[in-house]
Amino acid sequence: MNLVDSSGWLEYFAAGKNADFFASAIEDTEHLIVSTINIYEVFKKVLAQRDEHSALQAIAIMEQGQVIDLTSEMALSAAQISNEYKIPMADSMIYATARANKALLWTQDVDFEGLDNVEYQQK
Repeated sequence: MNLVDSSGWLEYFAAGKNADFFASAIEDTEHLIVSTINIYEVFKKVLAQRDEHSALQAIAIMEQGQVIDLTSEMALSAAQISNEYKIPMADSMIYATARANKALLWTQDVDFEGLDNVEYQQK
């Protein structure tokens, strides 16, 4: 399974220089999970930069994968991850979601660099 971090989704939607790095994980919807935290972050960013219609279109693409709700167990795991690795709340929740679902996390967010089961591409 694959989980693409919000930074990867935004890079893909913007056709940025690392878009191809994320394309294989995003386009393989059969093996794609999407954290509700990613939905929040991507919607908020696209809404701020473009408009609600564009933001909703982005979310429709994301929802082609399996959307995973944050459970209380994942929230506790995220708190432990945040404490151990000193990463922000949203990032720790995304990482906890990936771990709970045995997914590879695809990102260009430096907070995840060097963590297990992370495919990191520098911005």
